[in-house]
Amino acid sequence: MDSNGDDRTDNRADDRTVGRVRAAALAGVRALLLAVVAPAGSIVLFVLAVVSIVLVPLGIGIVTTPWVLAAVRGFADWRRLVAARWCGVRIPPAYRPVPKGANPWGRCFHLLADPAVRRDLLWLPVDMTAGFVTALLPAVLLAYPFEGFALAAGLWRVFTDGTYVGWWYGFVPVGGQLSALGAAALGAALLVTGVHTAPFLLRVHFLLTRSVLASGQGKLAERVRVLTETRRDAVDTSAAELRRIERDLHDGAQARLVAMGMDLGTIDALIEKDPAKARQLLAQARRSSAEALTELRDLVRGIHPPVLAERGLGDAVRALALRMPIGTEVDVALTGRLGAPVESAAYFAVSEVLTNAVKHSGAERIWVDVHHAPVHGGMLRVTVTDDGRGGATVGGGSGLSGVERRLGTFDGVLAVSSPVGGPTMVTMEIPCELS
Repeated sequence: MDSNGDDRTDNRADDRTVGRVRAAALAGVRALLLAVVAPAGSIVLFVLAVVSIVLVPLGIGIVTTPWVLAAVRGFADWRRLVAARWCGVRIPPAYRPVPKGANPWGRCFHLLADPAVRRDLLWLPVDMTAGFVTALLPAVLLAYPFEGFALAAGLWRVFTDGTYVGWWYGFVPVGGQLSALGAAALGAALLVTGVHTAPFLLRVHFLLTRSVLASGQGKLAERVRVLTETRRDAVDTSAAELRRIERDLHDGAQARLVAMGMDLGTIDALIEKDPAKARQLLAQARRSSAEALTELRDLVRGIHPPVLAERGLGDAVRALALRMPIGTEVDVALTGRLGAPVESAAYFAVSEVLTNAVKHSGAERIWVDVHHAPVHGGMLRVTVTDDGRGGATVGGGSGLSGVERRLGTFDGVLAVSSPVGGPTMVTMEIPCELS
């Protein structure tokens, strides 16, 4: 008889049970957090949105509505982020970019005409009602049973002396020790149900969220639309990048090389007539060649940093942090290399976010966390946090809008938490695998 084999089977069964209990407990805590935060945020934002839209005809709403809708979008983006992170439910954003240079009227009515913004506004009352119920249910199934256990342990005596029904636990009238044991049995049944269903019920909450926030178009049609937009953005970005490279070459390295060629021609004419002047021009030509080489290196670094190609995203972000004018701490946890397109997109996204923080946040310190989680097929998560003044939003032609479009090419998600007064936390996620 193989006792070792039986022991290993028992250990695997115990491990599965412990894992199931831990997953259920984690789902219960997350559900409780959603049940507290979701209705509070949804109610406040819904009231603000309604009041602001009502005030549009008076002109006040023209100013306030874009800010309120930006807050609604940030709240929805946070929900998209936790849906992908906690349950693998992806809710792709489908907002239309606000035209650059739009006046307040144009910006306000562009946002109100955006189907994605209207879905956000429709989602708020759903989230504060059905969303609250679906978030609360897993927490209740895991927490409510302990009341039944407490009644069976003697708590029933607080409500009755055993001669009348002093408390109802679910559908069980508690009037003595025997009925309290019945309450405990019901609690045990609820607890077993909660352990087995809590992760699924939490996923149902996010599926409800996706049913409202996701586009009403067919999945394939929506995917075609997103790909069309990201392709157009990629073409526009590539064209702008080519123009920048041409401009930098024309105004920088090319001009210096032309000047150096003219200096060499002059040196050739003066080398016998005026050796001193020729040596002076030769030194100038040497300086010009060094400056041209430096500019070419900077240009290449802007296209694709050598450290990124040679050593990967982690070291490239560390090198980027060293060039920041304010203190920047980097924490990297990557056990392998990412695909080159993903590395490039993540690197330039981090670069843009850091540049925004330096220019606009007034921060004294920045923290960057880069790690890869092997969940839902693999997920690169990058978080950039600063201690600045806050108030950062996505939209209106900001740099964060460009970051969102860049990540959207890879089905990535961008979420911004930036209350007035700070701190600002920008979280970026890209589904990918390590090689």
